[in-house]
Amino acid sequence: MTKLHELAALGQSIWYDNIRRGILASGEFAQLLEEGILGVTSNPTILEKAIVQSNDYDTAMQTLAGQGLSAQEIYEALALEDIGRAADMLRPAYERTNGLDGYVSLEVSPLLAHDTRDTIAEARRLFSTLNRPNVMIKVPATPAGIPAIEALIGEGRNINVTLIFSLHQYEAVTEAYLAGLEQYAGQGGNLGQVASVASFFVSRVDTKIDKALADRGNTALQGKAAIANSKIVYARFKEIFSGARWEALAARGARVQRPLWASTSTKNPAYPDTLYVDALIGAHTVNTVPPQTVSAILDHARVALTLESGVDEARAQLAALAPLGIDLGAVTQQLQDEGVASFASAFESLIGSIEAKRQQFLPKAP
Repeated sequence: MTKLHELAALGQSIWYDNIRRGILASGEFAQLLEEGILGVTSNPTILEKAIVQSNDYDTAMQTLAGQGLSAQEIYEALALEDIGRAADMLRPAYERTNGLDGYVSLEVSPLLAHDTRDTIAEARRLFSTLNRPNVMIKVPATPAGIPAIEALIGEGRNINVTLIFSLHQYEAVTEAYLAGLEQYAGQGGNLGQVASVASFFVSRVDTKIDKALADRGNTALQGKAAIANSKIVYARFKEIFSGARWEALAARGARVQRPLWASTSTKNPAYPDTLYVDALIGAHTVNTVPPQTVSAILDHARVALTLESGVDEARAQLAALAPLGIDLGAVTQQLQDEGVASFASAFESLIGSIEAKRQQFLPKAP
């Protein structure tokens, strides 16, 4: 039994925040599944690195370019093939856990982050094209994304809500989930077949707030805000998914929308490399981690329930920011805005790189 299995026994699933054709074909991913990985997440940055910074896709790209596909069409063909293959490899985990785990996530175009209608349309298309019960479509928790999430859940689709940084954003996401479930129930839908996670970003909060604290000469609170922020969200999760409203949905088979801790690799080398794993272990949660963090977990993670300890201290740590002139709400909104922009930039760079390769692969005029 690995530490990943031990975490699963405590109610926390570890998903792999990475996908690439090479690891799917080589047996590396199959080995990760044996070690206890229970799902996969992807994003535009991950896909850019996979497709552009490796030769794994060159043969496929040459074939697709020869068929006259555009760069956008080539990207989608490559991504859908990888996501579908990963979903098929995860299907046993999906069946074994009765639909709790075994999911792979694919994000709608980040260029649509501020467009509700087109986000809904693209999420529908991707979900239907992949046509697998263990696929989640990622939609950002932007103001335009929230109504899209409600509409998609209301149609019985699996949604991974991404780029959540604050309690306020998280509450809007859970409201969209509950309202969507109620809509789907009203249509006679099977609530037990709908799965969703709320991806709450962790380490980037410390990166931003630690700098502000350093500017103010405060070291006591450095490395504290991200974990405190997450603990407060988990406490709210437990409140939201209890009581009469939730119990009515649960009676019809609804699943809780699990908090998913994202951005949990340690950015500051002064911090332990499993900091954002060890401190955020709790039931009904997911932690999606990149390759280096998986290795660190397997080697030396401390497996114990930690999410519900020190919640009052966490509230005090966050409250201590305002007197220092640090507006947590403003910081987390800035982080979401930057996340949207970063994913959009990565996506545009990816399409541009595919276009450059496409041109190379096109037959030369005589």
